[in-house]
Amino acid sequence: MPFARLLAEAGVELISTGGTARALRDAGLEVTDLSDYTGFPEMLDGRVKTLHPKVHGGLLYLRDNDAHRAAAEQHGIKAIDLVVVNLYPFEQTIARPNVTLEEAIENIDIGGPAMLRSAAKNHESVTVVMDPGDYEEVAAQFKANGNTTLELRRTLAMRVFARTSAYDAVIATHLIKVFGHTAVNWAPRGQPTGLPRQIAVDSPKVQSLRYGENPHQAAALYGRFPDFFRQLHGKELSYNNILDLTAAAQLIGEFGPDRPTLAILKHMNPCGVGRGASLKEAWERALATDKQAPFGGIIAVNQPLDAPAAEAVAEIFSEVVVAPDFTEEALAILTRKKNLRLIRLLKSLKTAKPWEIRSVGADSYLMQERDQKVIEAADLKVVTRRQPLPEELEAMLFGWRVVKHVKSNAIVYVNGQQTLGIGAGQMSRVDASRIAVWKAGEAGLVLKGSVVCSDAFFPFADGLIASAEAGATAAIQPGGSMRDAEVIAAADERDLAMVFTGVRHFRH
Repeated sequence: MPFARLLAEAGVELISTGGTARALRDAGLEVTDLSDYTGFPEMLDGRVKTLHPKVHGGLLYLRDNDAHRAAAEQHGIKAIDLVVVNLYPFEQTIARPNVTLEEAIENIDIGGPAMLRSAAKNHESVTVVMDPGDYEEVAAQFKANGNTTLELRRTLAMRVFARTSAYDAVIATHLIKVFGHTAVNWAPRGQPTGLPRQIAVDSPKVQSLRYGENPHQAAALYGRFPDFFRQLHGKELSYNNILDLTAAAQLIGEFGPDRPTLAILKHMNPCGVGRGASLKEAWERALATDKQAPFGGIIAVNQPLDAPAAEAVAEIFSEVVVAPDFTEEALAILTRKKNLRLIRLLKSLKTAKPWEIRSVGADSYLMQERDQKVIEAADLKVVTRRQPLPEELEAMLFGWRVVKHVKSNAIVYVNGQQTLGIGAGQMSRVDASRIAVWKAGEAGLVLKGSVVCSDAFFPFADGLIASAEAGATAAIQPGGSMRDAEVIAAADERDLAMVFTGVRHFRH
């Protein structure tokens, strides 16, 4: 309403549809009902209001074209030099729990985007406004000059086409979700369904960042990040913090809220994961894996962080702590560190869209389903003569959830309560195993009786043999190598219990 008043004071004649026109009139402003201007009533429960030649002709005709001016005059079409539209709230509507298809359909705006696009196309003469954040500047220019500058009109036009394309993408994505991928021929015949032929990303800018991975790189955050994370304290998140924070939330999400679990990550890799009767005990076990790497790391927990755990965590320098909540005592302890970023995880990342998109340069992208495959005990196939002991089975399932989040090639040694050694991102699986063994030794942890977890199959028996020599008594891996028989034979010779999951977890 203040914007309309400013425009009226600048001499702008106001035309509006029924409900808005009444509100403007009630506020004491002079306004013409659109139906009076067009000579055609609103109809079909408001579905048809602005789709009229007097509207779109007034927006689209070229002011310096004699034929256009003559046609407009012949048909009683007046120039419309300013359009202000707020789109139907489709995104907010579908975000509501249990929203019906009918509710979603009725919140698909047709007339609004049509007017926006017409006005934006003719931006040489027409000002188009869809964002309340632009009201003040537009009103100021009208008041000062009786119109807006061409530079501003071009900027607003660009924003319109970006917004309307994103708006349509959200609608398409929702309807595909409702109707099913195959209903719209989602993939070419003979190819797997589930991935679109074309992608359009609706990701508004939510935060400018100081810089990217390095200080010379500009960066910003886009999308629905605030729907999942809320910062309670500390410095502004950096580009790298956000990457690490997301990786931490995905890892801790594997464990649910049932048993206190804590993970410490650095450069998107876990450097320690522990479980216990309390979060403090889980912290002690996670930290025991590696007492050097956690400096400046990310800490994630699966339960509200309490005071004993907060006291322990506060003993080292960390960048971020993320938890489903913090007790008042824990907040009092951790907020003493003015730069420590405290993040509340509002909801599981498993509720986000099940897709990942990555830029691969050359204006190209990769898109895949998110790796959310869960392996339970019933899914495991024992391939050795010896069956895993109950404690080995528990360790296998624990370690498998961790190795899934370690960069490939990944090897993780665990017991049922904690990680013991982690080898990440190596060019060979044997090297990953050696690093994991070395890290365990540096931490003073014993691998005798441990379980070794491999994110992909052992291509040769040497990797498994090295694990056995390090002290592992059981192994969990996907299987599927041409030399599986050799690897199984090596396990049997060393009395190892080994299971296949049938699922690989490469993480590049």
